Amino acid sequence: MNPLSSATFFAHTQEDFMAEEMPNDAIALLKADHRKVEALFEEFDKARRSDSKARIVEQICTELKIHTMIEEEIFYPAVKRKIENPSIIEEGVIEHDSAKVLVNDLARADPKDKYYDAKVKVLSEEIKHHVAEEERWITGMFAQARRTDLDMEALGARLAARKEELLAQASKKGGLPVAKLEGLELVEA
Repeated sequence: MNPLSSATFFAHTQEDFMAEEMPNDAIALLKADHRKVEALFEEFDKARRSDSKARIVEQICTELKIHTMIEEEIFYPAVKRKIENPSIIEEGVIEHDSAKVLVNDLARADPKDKYYDAKVKVLSEEIKHHVAEEERWITGMFAQARRTDLDMEALGARLAARKEELLAQASKKGGLPVAKLEGLELVEA
């Protein structure tokens, strides 16, 4: 089974998602999420048909909603107390919020809309920046977290359990809710 195939993504059952191997280590799980979303953005770049683009963007939005939720609910609070530079957690939340604005917009957009491809491109760039900061050698959030006394396997188990819950919710009618902003307030024009 290729979890990145847009043609088969929504044909998967909840059991298929539960059966997929998730890494046990918290950081390995989060990095695996990063690689999956990067692959989806690459797949979008190659897509030409609007129905294919819509399916891929739906996958991207679902993956990003779940990833940001598990990071903000579990990973960030656990590591914030332990890392050398906790301000990077606050930056991460704001980067998430910036991405969530585009995720929420794209979730209800039509692939034929004027700025659709541009929004996906900007979202991709924002995610690349965010991932680079989290995964930066020595000073990145993940590197700092590795140097703590946190049990990354136990933390990974919590992340995996929550991710499974959210994947199950995403597969039901109605899916996941709109991505909630944590640190930004949108101002109406």
